[in-house]
Amino acid sequence: MTAAQQPEPLWKPGADRIEQARLTRFHDWAVDRHGAPARSADDPQGSYAALHRWSVEELETFWESIVEWFDVRFDTPPTAVLAGRGMPGASWFPGATLNYAEHALRSALDPARADTPALLHVDEEQRPEPVDWAELRRQVGSLAAELRRLGVRPGDRVCGYVPNIPQAVTAFLAAATVGAVWTSTAPDFGARSVLDRFQQVEPVVLFTVDGYRYGGKTHDRTQTVAELREGLPTLRATVHIPLLGTAAPEGALEWADLTAADTEPVFEQVAFDHPLWVLYSSGTTGLPKAIVQSQGGILLEHLKQIGLHCDLGPGDRFFWFTSTGWMMWNFLVSGLLTGTTVVLYDGSPGYPGTDAQWRIAELTGAHLYGTSAAYVMACRKAEARPARDFDLSALRCVATTGSPLPPDGFRWLHEEVAEDLWIASVSGGTDVCSCFAGAVPTLPVHTGELQAPCLGTDLRSYDPQGRPVVDEVGELVVTNPMPSMPVRFWNDPGDARYRESYFEMYPGVWRHGDWITLTSRGSVVIHGRSDSTLNRQGVRMGSADIYEVVERLPEIKESLVIGVEEAEGGYWMPLFVQLAPGAALDDELRDRVRAALRAELSPRHVPDEIIEIAAVPHTLTGKRLEVPVKRLLQGTALEKAVNPGSVDNVELLRFYEELGSTRAARTDRARQ
Repeated sequence: MTAAQQPEPLWKPGADRIEQARLTRFHDWAVDRHGAPARSADDPQGSYAALHRWSVEELETFWESIVEWFDVRFDTPPTAVLAGRGMPGASWFPGATLNYAEHALRSALDPARADTPALLHVDEEQRPEPVDWAELRRQVGSLAAELRRLGVRPGDRVCGYVPNIPQAVTAFLAAATVGAVWTSTAPDFGARSVLDRFQQVEPVVLFTVDGYRYGGKTHDRTQTVAELREGLPTLRATVHIPLLGTAAPEGALEWADLTAADTEPVFEQVAFDHPLWVLYSSGTTGLPKAIVQSQGGILLEHLKQIGLHCDLGPGDRFFWFTSTGWMMWNFLVSGLLTGTTVVLYDGSPGYPGTDAQWRIAELTGAHLYGTSAAYVMACRKAEARPARDFDLSALRCVATTGSPLPPDGFRWLHEEVAEDLWIASVSGGTDVCSCFAGAVPTLPVHTGELQAPCLGTDLRSYDPQGRPVVDEVGELVVTNPMPSMPVRFWNDPGDARYRESYFEMYPGVWRHGDWITLTSRGSVVIHGRSDSTLNRQGVRMGSADIYEVVERLPEIKESLVIGVEEAEGGYWMPLFVQLAPGAALDDELRDRVRAALRAELSPRHVPDEIIEIAAVPHTLTGKRLEVPVKRLLQGTALEKAVNPGSVDNVELLRFYEELGSTRAARTDRARQ
């Protein structure tokens, strides 16, 4: 693409910002220390492209440079950086021992920082409460000693049924300190959903709250906790965190008693690939996959992401709206690795008003604020005015994930938050607990695009024959291993489910399940899930492209588009719409929806029907249930199409089951 053909970016970092970025300092250091390609001050885009190419072509050298740059402490040194590049099966830093929690708490040993905030906790009362580095380290030391007293040993599982509160961070770090394996869910999950997850890993200790506050209401969880204790026979202890002020249930231990001692933590030195935590897939079509990631792999990947791509370090404040049931909580807590103050918000994203998250960013002086694309679009529809209503002068970057941020979302952030705002739409997954592409502080931002693939991530777009393509839609694949890829799935003999999940379509290559375009100028566009892709007359389109156009209309609150391959070779593409209050799905609105899609996307992707629904069904982590709905529309029974415990409102799915049954019966009659 020639310079004349390059589209104008929405935002570009100034020369001073580029020079001050930690990524720039790392690049210059890597040139001198490890032979990385030299940087050009006149060509930030070319400089990053060259650095990225070096990071994937010289994979071992790159990850060795990350170890050095961030001063990773190995108690026992590794015998190599990478023992084989095969996927699955790559072995990173064999022979090395270390501890994630030791690195997360290093800032407490700096006298200049010990009494500064490690955590800032905010709830719906909106009064930030700090926990300083020294206090966090003391609590972790006390709790880790108590876990050892309870018999918790390296490899044992410790689980949390807890909201996004400081106690959750302390419990996780204490578990990592003793070499135990952490796993957590949010307390809005019902007992069945939690047991579907925790029973797989057989935990020995459960941390739990008595309830939580959300949307201005109190939600008691004492009965759910009783069901969890009954359903987890491997538990040796339950630790009660009295968030609502109730007494501990019979036989449970009190949080305050376990965190009272002034004890220096003793960090268990474990193998690089020793499990750090278990995360879970959404579990929409069966039991959630229990994804195991390693202490060392997560340590290096998150140091790279937070310290270089997010440009965060000591003195910065990192806020991401999340719950403990989403991988972004784990990513957020890793801000401690770079000495960053982590902002924990426990409450509704839209209470007392749609703009609540912007108030939290103001109150905490957040430098990087992360949220969902859906929240940004909700603010746009509600005509929120963050720049007018809040002091966001500290804010350098707004990051979004969960789904692709539509172009209108980019423009709204630029216009209503700040013109000089770094907008980082990022994409990755629970599977690697990180980003494949997204934030780069030295690059421009183009509307509707992710800035670039991340360092050390050999990101490609493959056509159906497994050939790499540029400037056209293909499968998102990663062709070299990443340290944070799962070391395994829990209870997966022979890694059968692991291989089936990622390596079946292209053996030896990670297929993630998203449609992606890598542009010739180095940016990335995500089009939605490839297993729910719309394919009309040979033209493929991601569902996110449809949503971006449809939900721009003020009458449409949310939508769900499904492409159904029919037995006789036909293709049915309905669009389901949840209307905004006061709107009506009449012929005029249907015509406007069709006209917008025809004009802005493709005549082939105008829906066959537009159908009103009460609400769009989601997973518990907020993703639209495209694939299960497709199966229901193809006639699959509800109990076979989806795991009810993974859905926010299973009753919403009965409509699609009935519609699928009606269509199947109609087809059968037509054949007779």
